[in-house]
Amino acid sequence: MNARRGVSNVVLLTLLGGVSLAPPAALALPVVLGGILLDRPALRLLLLVAAVAYIVEIVNKGWHEVRPGSLILLVLITLVAMELSRDRERLGLSAGRGESILLELRNQLRRQGDLPALPAGWHADVDLRSAGGGAFGGDFLVSARSNGGRQLELAVVDVSGKGLDAGTRALTLSGALGGLLGAIAPEKFLEAANTYLIRQEELEGFATAVHVTIDLTTGHYRLASAGHPPVAHYSGGSGRWRLEELDGSVLGLLPDATFGVVEGQLGAYDALLLYTDGLIEAPGRDLSVGIDRLLGAAERLVPRGFGGGAKVLVDEVAPVAIDDRAVVLLWRA
Repeated sequence: MNARRGVSNVVLLTLLGGVSLAPPAALALPVVLGGILLDRPALRLLLLVAAVAYIVEIVNKGWHEVRPGSLILLVLITLVAMELSRDRERLGLSAGRGESILLELRNQLRRQGDLPALPAGWHADVDLRSAGGGAFGGDFLVSARSNGGRQLELAVVDVSGKGLDAGTRALTLSGALGGLLGAIAPEKFLEAANTYLIRQEELEGFATAVHVTIDLTTGHYRLASAGHPPVAHYSGGSGRWRLEELDGSVLGLLPDATFGVVEGQLGAYDALLLYTDGLIEAPGRDLSVGIDRLLGAAERLVPRGFGGGAKVLVDEVAPVAIDDRAVVLLWRA
């Protein structure tokens, strides 16, 4: 605490020096820096000195030289600085610590989405992107190998909303769902996830999800959907993609939710494509059009191979979007 106070005092003295030497038009920068770097008592002193400097300048030049716009701007910046300082004090964060915590939360969410190592002949590729290029998003995946490593469980989840709010909910939910994978029977996974979300009692706490369980020895898979877009299955034998249409209730809305289930087989050179609706949605466009566009791009992947295909699909289908996007490609060689 003493070290933090010492740093704050040094910053305060530096900013006070800048305020005393700067013309009124340049007071905005020290005030903003004060809101970011100072605690509230030090910020109040800085604002007092800035106000005195402004008043002295007005007295020297006269009121007729005052520009109302500059005064209004300084008042607004002062309010922003006070809000920044109050938020940091309420959270108990030192200067710059809030940003580092947010970065750690983002990195933790990404680490939870790392796929486990797969046996020979199995491959996967993932691309997760937030709306508008932000650091946080509500799309995530969790995965685990169970049954002695012979089984892969993977869930792709789309939390309601976008940006930081969706990202914080995604972080909480990903931790809960990650703990469920491999700990309960696959057919109970979405039911348990739904129960968890309902217990949170959040007005916007719903999510869509698709859960896939694959036997890494035989290639048999089971898909279960909770209001999620259909999964695409590529058949290496026919060279075609087909959709696995699944009905199912969105997670977090109904206590007695039901989920669509389908089973199939991944043979040699087969693939599964899982994605969130941010990849296929566009204002004024039907979802089926977005799905057709995605499958067209997926067909063009076949000659070049699926390696790195997740990024290629996002770049081609939805490089810029108003929603978060997630793509998972899983295939056998």
